[in-house]
Amino acid sequence: MNTTEKILLFFILIASQNLFAQEIVTDRPDQTESSVTIEKKNFQIESGVLYFVDNEESINKFIAPSILIRYGITNSIELRMASHYETTEVNLIGLNEKYSGFNDFEFGVKFQVLNKIDQNIKIAFLTHFLIPTATKELTTNSTGFINKLAISHNLTSKIGLGYNIGYSFVEKENSLTYSLALGYSISNTIGVYIEPYGSWAEQNQIETNFNMGFTFLVNPNLQLDVSYGTGLNNKMNYFSTGFSWKIDNFLTKKNL
Repeated sequence: MNTTEKILLFFILIASQNLFAQEIVTDRPDQTESSVTIEKKNFQIESGVLYFVDNEESINKFIAPSILIRYGITNSIELRMASHYETTEVNLIGLNEKYSGFNDFEFGVKFQVLNKIDQNIKIAFLTHFLIPTATKELTTNSTGFINKLAISHNLTSKIGLGYNIGYSFVEKENSLTYSLALGYSISNTIGVYIEPYGSWAEQNQIETNFNMGFTFLVNPNLQLDVSYGTGLNNKMNYFSTGFSWKIDNFLTKKNL
């Protein structure tokens, strides 16, 4: 186990899935996007590092940082921008490559479709548009999009359920995606989640994975997180840690 893996494993001991009544609502560390938008004029950045290993393809990736920026233009609509900087190593017989750079940029929007507290259901729709801005080693070489319908319920005062159903067109291929996150609130600041997720692509290419993680709420506007994922029908593993930070009333005179 190298130094990076040891550091990420250490952080697994300190963090919660945000399906409960906390001030900040995040779209990380799990694969399930939250079913609510951030409030009007609020700005949120969600960032982290990730170490990824695919033993079937002999690929190692180190992503630092990943970046998701969210801004509420109304109380039910948010603008989004996502990207990450990655270093990838490919080690095959007769082929050893290493390259770094930002991946293709994503620009998107999330809409609050339903937020009924009395009916215990929240629904949002998210769409991202991919633009091939990366170098030839990292780009998808074509435009694409990612769509997700996000739904959540509180099962009890401490247990929450969130799930996504999605359709994507990336690298000129269609795929259906799913995720199901079950979160448990250990305390007002610490929680844990488990999450199966995967995709069904063209030519019946089915991928199933599992993810678990923790979050720690430092204050109502700052959350730390840690997660670990593994492939169930493939040889993928990853470790990730990061943070989410919300600035209320961004770009107002008070914050300038």
